[in-house]
Amino acid sequence: MSSISISPEKGTIELRVDRNALLEGLQSAARIASAKTSITALSGVQLAASATGIELRATDLELSLRLPLKGEVVSVGEVVLPARLFTDVVRALPNGQVSLKARSTKQDVEIKSGSATFDLKTLRAEDFPTLPEAVGDSEVTLPAEVLDSTIKRVERAASSDPSRPVLTGVLVQAEGTSLKMVATDSYRLSVKETELSTPLTNAFEANVPARALQEAVRLAKGVKGEVGADESGPASGSVRIVMQENQIVFDLDGTILASRLIDGQFPKYAELIPDSFDHEVKLSASELLDVVRRISLLAQRTKPLTLSFEKGSLTISAETPDIGEARESLPVPYDGEQLDIGFNPDYLRDGIESAGDEEIIFKLLSPNRPGLIESGSGGGFLYLIMPIRLGN
Repeated sequence: MSSISISPEKGTIELRVDRNALLEGLQSAARIASAKTSITALSGVQLAASATGIELRATDLELSLRLPLKGEVVSVGEVVLPARLFTDVVRALPNGQVSLKARSTKQDVEIKSGSATFDLKTLRAEDFPTLPEAVGDSEVTLPAEVLDSTIKRVERAASSDPSRPVLTGVLVQAEGTSLKMVATDSYRLSVKETELSTPLTNAFEANVPARALQEAVRLAKGVKGEVGADESGPASGSVRIVMQENQIVFDLDGTILASRLIDGQFPKYAELIPDSFDHEVKLSASELLDVVRRISLLAQRTKPLTLSFEKGSLTISAETPDIGEARESLPVPYDGEQLDIGFNPDYLRDGIESAGDEEIIFKLLSPNRPGLIESGSGGGFLYLIMPIRLGN
């Protein structure tokens, strides 16, 4: 790194970075920046250069990101640029080094790469808030793979309804050798408990926005912000989680993601799970999932899938007036009286997929009581799903 001169002019900054590294950082930061806000600076990305390095910063006041960026600092300072336009400009540049120089007199940043030059107007730096750091009295460190494998088993059950904010989060409980996550939208409940190989020195419980956990996993996987990015790869490294008064901070090898916690009492989920069930059937998850997907094609206009259990078989059917009907049977080890129960096809499919096992255990009581899906090999996963009353 070359020598650094402290500029007396606020908003002056000059640095050189690799185009691909800058683009990758901007794609993650632009995903955090607020798309709809009355504070224009929140729609931007702050580019900050200091004696310790370069950072890209973004926030929508609920979620914030501080992402380190390798490069050469010529002059320190901070500027805020429109997130999406800045990203589009860098994406259009040729590979190689990009030079960025802020000019306070013109209130813009000159961006040069090869023979191309862009002058982008800056946003009001005074309106960009100070972002949290990963410091606090209580913290735990988890393998990123554990965080990934746990959140993906429960995230689909979190609500997307902003009128019930407490249900848009995931209850995270960490203590000893246990990490448990719980999510519910009041129609289904998903619980995953993961055993940790190393005991935690601290314990915590918090209702964390599902979006924050998903974003932490994306960053741990190195997933950028481009549409269609592959998120199936493994998460690597470790995640340091710091609890503060009203927020949670994830430190992913120097990348700092912070989120406000959700206020309110999370439902007492253990009370929702029946103590016992009358019927228990072990099924092939892939075989059942294939049938559910096929028959769901005819379960339109909020119509349920009907699961009809009788000795030795399960018939899954759907009927939508004016469209058609479908049914398919498969052999199952069921030995009770005939039982017909209806489920939302999407919720049922989510439960089978989230089990993440070759076999699932389906537990039932009656047509009007919830059903329970468990992983066939154990693993601390359960998925409670409310039935839909069937017509005569």
